[in-house]
Amino acid sequence: MTTKKASSTSLPSERRNHLVRLAGELFAEKGFRATTVREIADAAGILSGSLYHHFDSKESIGDEILSGFLNEVLAGYREAVAEPDDPRSTIEQFVRSSTATLARHRAALTMLQNDWSHFRAMPRFDYLRTATREIEHLWVDQLERGKQSGLFRSDLDAKLTYRLLRDVLWIPTRWGQNGSNSWDGDQIADAVLRLIFDGILAPGNSSSGASRADRSRRAKPAGS
Repeated sequence: MTTKKASSTSLPSERRNHLVRLAGELFAEKGFRATTVREIADAAGILSGSLYHHFDSKESIGDEILSGFLNEVLAGYREAVAEPDDPRSTIEQFVRSSTATLARHRAALTMLQNDWSHFRAMPRFDYLRTATREIEHLWVDQLERGKQSGLFRSDLDAKLTYRLLRDVLWIPTRWGQNGSNSWDGDQIADAVLRLIFDGILAPGNSSSGASRADRSRRAKPAGS
């Protein structure tokens, strides 16, 4: 399955790339719906009409930003599953690929988080749902493979785990928006992988037993 190609039919010029970056920053800051073509043109120091020499609409700019992002995410995931490796190694590749890609596409991710309902209602952005379904399928499939092989916990809820991990991976992207992020992509990926595979218990503390909250909940009389 292939996501939608970027709207440009030729190699983008340096000027075009500059306009896309400026527009992405505005979309991330103000929201896609609230940003006007005039504001993009003003930020670029050109007339609104000049912008239409490169793009036929604001939606075309959004297309280029979002399709480029999702194509890159899926390329990394497809490369990971193409290797005949175990699910743990594949998920590690997913995490490292995601961290690197998200760092390069902060604007696209913020657009999806802030304006998903708007894009979902527009037929031209139907490829977003197709791509996100494929991303979820790839994650869930690896988690289920690990579960069935005994590598992962037998009580693992693969879909819930994917949703939690997806959001954990997305959050550091927002840290970089105010310049306060002191960790690079590899450090973030390493930390996420430690949480996934090692947890936060110190060596010698068993992670197999029920937590205090679990024991309390199980001991509580029914109907109380």
